[in-house]
Amino acid sequence: MSILSILIPVYNEQAYLERLVERVVAAWLPEGLEKEIIIVNDASNDRTSEVILKLCERYPMIRAFEQPTNQGKGAAIRRAIEEMNGDFAIIQDADLEYDPNEYHLVLKPLLEGYADVVYGSRFASREMRKVLFYHHKIGNYLLTFLSNLVTGLDLTDMETCYKAFRGQVLKSIPLRSNRFGIEPEITVKIAKRRFSVYEVPISYHGRNYSEGKKISWKDGISAIWTILKYWFLDDYAKESDILQVQNSPDNLRRYYHHIVRCSLPYLGNKILELESHTGLVSRLLPQREKLVVSDYREECVRFLENLFDGNAVVTVVHFDPNADADADFGEMLFENEFDSVLYIHGLQKTENEIATLQRIYKTIRPGGKVILVVPQHAWLFCELDRALGYRRRYTKRGLSQLCREAGFRIVQCRSFHVAAYFSWLLNGVLFHRSKIGKVQLKILNMLTPFSGLFSFLLPGGNLFIVAEKPETTTTLTTTTTLTTAIITNEHL
Repeated sequence: MSILSILIPVYNEQAYLERLVERVVAAWLPEGLEKEIIIVNDASNDRTSEVILKLCERYPMIRAFEQPTNQGKGAAIRRAIEEMNGDFAIIQDADLEYDPNEYHLVLKPLLEGYADVVYGSRFASREMRKVLFYHHKIGNYLLTFLSNLVTGLDLTDMETCYKAFRGQVLKSIPLRSNRFGIEPEITVKIAKRRFSVYEVPISYHGRNYSEGKKISWKDGISAIWTILKYWFLDDYAKESDILQVQNSPDNLRRYYHHIVRCSLPYLGNKILELESHTGLVSRLLPQREKLVVSDYREECVRFLENLFDGNAVVTVVHFDPNADADADFGEMLFENEFDSVLYIHGLQKTENEIATLQRIYKTIRPGGKVILVVPQHAWLFCELDRALGYRRRYTKRGLSQLCREAGFRIVQCRSFHVAAYFSWLLNGVLFHRSKIGKVQLKILNMLTPFSGLFSFLLPGGNLFIVAEKPETTTTLTTTTTLTTAIITNEHL
């Protein structure tokens, strides 16, 4: 049985809250779903607290929480997210503008596996609608237009209350806005995370200010600022979340686009990607005959399974590069199965590189290729690397020799990404920082397309290597002394 968390932020709603909760409790849900209702009272100064207490006594599915001071709708939603246990979640205002009997409409794309997030649109086509205040409608249109302009989404109603999420998706988004800026903030961040977003038409019974409506033109100005702020800042994943896009210029979108462009000439019809994280590269890879994406973290595997649900070409598997070196990786993913394997910024985190490369070798058919991207220059190794889980950095000679030991023939090995070199030199070596600021990351992201122009003149922070499994295989030899000399930082 899955749980739907219904998140209700409340402020001075003594007149409507009881009727609203009765409708929420009575609302029909698809089979296999049960409700939990999370009410957060944002320090109301009317009789709302008394109403909530009576509702909790009447309905065991309700859990209520009190904010110590009035902070706004956004702060109340954040608290509700912290307290929720649901596999799915939907935001419900504490008035009668939105109809809980339409939950099933909003939840349908989630339950059928199409969506990560669903917006209930007041402006999409439907049979009946209440005539709204024209100036409010124009304001909504303008804010939705600006949001679509910066996010690339094609929403008809960004400011809608009815937003439904997979529970894991909602919990993975860091939210900062205290008031109504929560709506555009969520929208910008789900767009940056490339979640699958759907929109369904819903009914709307708008109320006026005499009935308790609280949003004002000041909130509209704040929404514009919020859209622009979070479009510029890449603050879209929690520091503590396993799905965090790592704080490194090596993990920026344009950088990954550049890697895929460089890799395309070497990619065959059957492709394996190792350590796919949240699918940032996976989404860019060609889907030809077969694409297998993998990760060693269960959270990422589940995320990838949701991302590619229903895709007959893409298969998601669990693989731990740090597993026992004797594990038969080849049998797990079919020996000699793939034309090409991508391993981007993963080899430097493994305990035994040779064992991992040999397992990769087993999965590649003769003539197939492995594409590796790793950090270079041992003297650049610093707190930034440790914070990212790196064990080492490489030289061209050392990495090439490792690949040869595993049985590969080197096709190409070159310096890559000038911006990463200077970023590590400045932040890690000179200032001993363990992370790079978000503004600096944004600038580095913008400069990435120009990095290649200077790659022949300036050192790169990383190595891009393409190695081929020979058509005629030879017996693999592993010399412990030679391997140790190559892979330790002291000899790189």
